[in-house]
Amino acid sequence: MPVKITIPTPLRPYTENRDTIEVEGQTIRELLKDMTERYPQLKRHLFSEDGRLRSFINIYVNDEDIRYLDGENTKVSEGDVVSIIPAIAGGN
Repeated sequence: MPVKITIPTPLRPYTENRDTIEVEGQTIRELLKDMTERYPQLKRHLFSEDGRLRSFINIYVNDEDIRYLDGENTKVSEGDVVSIIPAIAGGN
């Protein structure tokens, strides 16, 4: 079942400059696995060396933060929109 993932601008160079991609899976973990298999350069930007999703990467399913759902085990359905949003830091 294809699910759309929106790709933030800083990560688009690793997805052939695509702003959305369709990947297969029933959970966020499966979607991320499919996505990083298709676009291997993304893996180091999304996951730490120990395989954990980096703390500054926020993932939303239909505007719901997966940290408040079931994390990477959050189930997805066809037609859901998954957004990857890197945290932004800075300021004075």
